[in-house]
Amino acid sequence: MIPNTTILSCIVTLFISLILPLIVLLVFALRNRKQGIVSAWIIGALGFFIPQMLIRLPTLALLSPQLTRFAEFSPLLYAFSLAATAGLFELAGRILAARVMGSRLTPKRALAAGLGHGGIEAMVIIGISYINNLVYIVMIQAGTFDALLAQNAATPEVVAQLEQVRTALLTTSPAMFLLAGYERLLTMVCQAAMSVMVCYGMASGKPGKYILLCLGLHTLLDCTAGISLYIGKGLTLATGYCIIYTILTATAILSMVILRTILRRWAEVSKQEVAYDPQA
Repeated sequence: MIPNTTILSCIVTLFISLILPLIVLLVFALRNRKQGIVSAWIIGALGFFIPQMLIRLPTLALLSPQLTRFAEFSPLLYAFSLAATAGLFELAGRILAARVMGSRLTPKRALAAGLGHGGIEAMVIIGISYINNLVYIVMIQAGTFDALLAQNAATPEVVAQLEQVRTALLTTSPAMFLLAGYERLLTMVCQAAMSVMVCYGMASGKPGKYILLCLGLHTLLDCTAGISLYIGKGLTLATGYCIIYTILTATAILSMVILRTILRRWAEVSKQEVAYDPQA
């Protein structure tokens, strides 16, 4: 049987990644009625979904054999390459989102777009996975998981994957499931800040430094995944995760400071009248 603490941890992470983004959207939209918050959230969400889910990830899947050899040859360079391409593709989505909003680009709509960018990422990347986790947990607890294995007996690779899922759910520490939710909280803060950076740069007519800042911050955020490649290879699990989550936490704090600074400056300088004109 799966421990109750594991079940609770999965529920908490599911709430953070799937429900919380929608609650934040609802509250933000109700507090800022008739300011296009929902449409900006959707635009920001598409700025993540189209470049990442429809273009970049399918391309990486096609290049999987080559990337596997690349990772074995140079793990750090492999991690940096993945981080940099993710930053570039999402940066393109942010720029396009700012252009789509055009003359209606305001500080609050920029923030809404950032919440949409980070929110849809959490929902698609983590939320769906944890729905699956909870479904498997229910099946294991109810004793119907073996029936699922029997149904897939003709496909050994599927059976092997399902067995790995069951083993992970039975043996993984509840703290690991909670860390996934904590990581999503940090990432959503960073994603919101990066979208506001790009939108402010476009609105002010000086996008260069803000685009570079966004790209640098995004690459730093994603490069932490490269540290996990060394866990078990001279780096213990505890040390590796301590390093990773220290960097993520520091990056999220920095992002929050940048976000507050830009929003305050944007409101003071433009009085919410600065708008990006795509024809300029």
